[in-house]
Formats: sequence, C-alpha cells, structure tokens
Amino acid sequence: MRDLSAFHSPVTDFLASSPSVSLTPSQLAFFHEHGYLSGVRILSDSQVETLRAELSRLMDPAHPRHALFYEFHLNESTSASTVLFHALGAWRIEPGFHDLLWHPAFTASAAQILGGPIRFWHDQLFSKPAHHGGVVAWHQDYSYWTRTRPMQHLTCWIGLDDTTRDNGCLWYVPGSHRWDLLPITGLAGDMNEIRTVLNPAQLDAFRPVAIELRAGECSFHHPLMVHGSYENRTAAPRRAAVLNVFRDGTLSDSDDAPLTGVPPVPSGQPMSGPFFPLLS
Repeated sequence: MRDLSAFHSPVTDFLASSPSVSLTPSQLAFFHEHGYLSGVRILSDSQVETLRAELSRLMDPAHPRHALFYEFHLNESTSASTVLFHALGAWRIEPGFHDLLWHPAFTASAAQILGGPIRFWHDQLFSKPAHHGGVVAWHQDYSYWTRTRPMQHLTCWIGLDDTTRDNGCLWYVPGSHRWDLLPITGLAGDMNEIRTVLNPAQLDAFRPVAIELRAGECSFHHPLMVHGSYENRTAAPRRAAVLNVFRDGTLSDSDDAPLTGVPPVPSGQPMSGPFFPLLS
C-alpha cells in the first residue's frame, strides 16, 4: 500500500504547464481588509476532470488505500434527509490530489498572503450530492486547529464544479477574521447555532456574502473567517477540494497526535516532518 506522503514533490505530470500566480497589491490588501480573496483561477479544465475522477474513486470505502485517510465520513450531515461527504487525507492516496499541494499558483499565492514559506497542514474533500446535499454550518477553521500556534494559517477552497447560491456555494462573513475565537458549534448541523455564541456587535455585523466560483477557481480565507455553505438542491453534485497550510515555523501546542495516525509533534516544537512538507 503506497503512501504518497513519502513523496515531497509531484509524482506525475498533473502540474505540467501550470502557471504560477502573483497576487496584486490590491488583491492582498482586499484579503487583509476583508479576510478573504475569491475568484483566483488555479486549475485547468483537464485538471478539474482528473480530480473529479479521483474523488469518485476516493468516495468508495473499498478503495485499496482507504486506511490512509485521517478522517472519512460518507455522510457527516446531522440531518437524515441530506448527505455531506467529508474526508481528510486524499494527498496520501491519489496522485492528482497529492500533486495539487505543489501547484505553483496555490503555493505562490499562499506564501504571499502569509508573508513567507508555507508548510502543508492537511487537505479536505467535500461533496454535496444532487438534490439532497447537506450544509456546512458556520464556523472558524482555527477552532479546530488550536493544537498549533501561533495562528498563522490559511485555507484555500477549490471548486471542482461551478458553485452557486443554488448548489451550496461558500459564504463568508467579511471582517469576521478580526473577531475572537468563537466556541465550536458544529460543522454540519444547524446553520443558526452560530448566533447563540455571537455578541450583539457580531450579530449586527453578520452579513454573509456568497462566493460563487467557476470550476477550477479558488478562494483563500483567514483562519478566523466565519464561513459556511447551504444545501445543494440542484440536479448536479457540488464538489470541492480544500488545502490548509501554515507559515513555516508554526509550533505544536499539544503532545497528542495532530491528525489520526500521525506521530505527535512535542508541544513547543516546530510542525515539520513527512506529514507537514515545506511547499514553498
């Protein structure tokens, strides 16, 4: 069973002719003011098709390398009427998702936003099937990442389909990256639960904006950005890949395993090693 985490460079020609992207000063300023940046094209149509095919294989629990996932949820939805596929660890299993980490448009943009070299944290796959795709409830990513410090993380959310208001696109609350860390209210439950932990000023500022993307485009967001997505009621699936990184020099803040099956990094030591490769 080949674990692709042993390879810290591309293993196929998936990235052939992939251009780098240099964010403009105005794009960087927008990110730091609002907490996100959207509409950055990083994947070609053929790369999108490759990842869609790999995702289809990865969703099968009988995949021969299934045991390499950190997490695997055929349905993480808390509602019996909807389905939300969610998994972590695709980079260890399928070559396209492995090589995606080294996409020059992703690594260059992420390094610009974080202001220095970046290391991989973990990936995620999301799939909302046609007609009954479930929600991803409002949350802050860093709520789940406090086993690392300081908070110098970044998320890249990549659409593998056109994402719209109708099929469950991502929504951001601009400016919420300046809020304090909020209590965890669940990842796939009640979309209104977040309101129970917001103060009056936050409730007044809770004005989400829809992040509609074309397949192959991505958005970047701050680790405190409050974000979520609604149900997919359309006749086609809504699929996405997510890459999470942190700036090189980030430390472990726990003696526990940072991900299932990954050896602990002693508290106070830099997050590094074969599962957290340097990407730029």
